[in-house]
Amino acid sequence: MSTADRCAWRLEIGPALLVYMKKRRPGFARYVDVAKFILVLAACGYLIFRGSEQLGYNWHWQSIPGYLFTVHEGHLQIGPITAGLLITLEITFFSLLLSALVGFAVALLRLSGSFVGRLLAMIYLETIRNTPLLVQIFFLYFVMAPILDIGRFATAVLALSFFEGAYASEIIRSGIVAVPVGQWEASHALGLNRFDTYRAVIIPQAIRRILPPLTSQAVSLLKDSALVSTIAVYDLTMEGRTIIAETFLTFEVWFTVAAIYLVLALVMSFAADQAKSYFQTA
Repeated sequence: MSTADRCAWRLEIGPALLVYMKKRRPGFARYVDVAKFILVLAACGYLIFRGSEQLGYNWHWQSIPGYLFTVHEGHLQIGPITAGLLITLEITFFSLLLSALVGFAVALLRLSGSFVGRLLAMIYLETIRNTPLLVQIFFLYFVMAPILDIGRFATAVLALSFFEGAYASEIIRSGIVAVPVGQWEASHALGLNRFDTYRAVIIPQAIRRILPPLTSQAVSLLKDSALVSTIAVYDLTMEGRTIIAETFLTFEVWFTVAAIYLVLALVMSFAADQAKSYFQTA
């Protein structure tokens, strides 16, 4: 067999054999996907390494652990990056709770029989969804915060909550509308009032539908929280910018900050998957 024939055989038989192995052994497909992922990571690492060599950049990764944790006189102390991470988690937690409440209230207004309620909900949605989040943060901080006498942290939470709540409301509303009409009719036949119908029948079924898109919205909220650094809230991003201004460890700090955001997003996605499985089996 000539070299050309061997190459043609590999091009034709190789992919077909791979597809056959995937169909016959499902576990084999998982190993192939893991191998592809490792190869992509290796390629990215190689490109970063070659790029740093061409730039003549000297890495100083040994300095990063000191910005995470330090040991002073036998006591473990958190560094500035970890302190910023705690602020980010706090902002995300309170914003998630408030945005869920805002989204649920606006969704109910959209579904209510009140014309004024639906009008107010539409004005809120169109205003929030058609203006940038950064503009909303500046408006709340420079205009509303002095009037309401609230600080940077509260301003950041309110801005994120109102912004994400607008998108969450449409997700919640679509989940409620997706519940079959027969469920409403059966609830009314059993004599349940509107509140009990939502509580015992509609919401449990809607949660199974809205949880996956709400997870994506929660991850977006986590990433959008980086914008609160523009009003001097010392979250993870702001602490990273401060360290870079002092040490010029640009790549090391930003890679560390990005890795932390990535881990947080993966943890949130995993928690949502577990919650989804729980509601499906409940």
